[in-house]
Amino acid sequence: MSTPKGPTLAVLPAAKDEPSPAGLQILQPSGWPMPKGYANGMAADGRLVVTGGVIGWDHHGHLPADFVAQVGQTLSNISAILAEGGARPEHLVRLTWYVVDMEEYLANLKMLGQAYRETFGAHYPAMALVQVVRLVEPAARVEIEATAVVPR
Repeated sequence: MSTPKGPTLAVLPAAKDEPSPAGLQILQPSGWPMPKGYANGMAADGRLVVTGGVIGWDHHGHLPADFVAQVGQTLSNISAILAEGGARPEHLVRLTWYVVDMEEYLANLKMLGQAYRETFGAHYPAMALVQVVRLVEPAARVEIEATAVVPR
């Protein structure tokens, strides 16, 4: 019987210099390059808080035309939903981004990173990015689903 070959798994604290919220761990297989702006995996113990697909409209239902502005408002909306559930951005364990134009996303990485850090700080959960043909709201350029785990 042979031993399977593959990376072993390392469990890291949520951030190098900060204490982790209770039970939150970044999963980083040993030997893998460190991801930038996301985590390969997360583990957490606590109460689950999830959002539906969130877009960047304001409380009046207005949606900015600009992609980066939509992302900023979407992240702000997610933060507000998390707060309603007793969660904070550092409790995020997963974000799934749906964009209608991958090139638009890639062309704006620096500004997107800035908008992200302004809302969520330097906490980077597991993330997925998917290009879709369109979103339900025709003017929406991005929709994001979030999963957070609030420590008990």
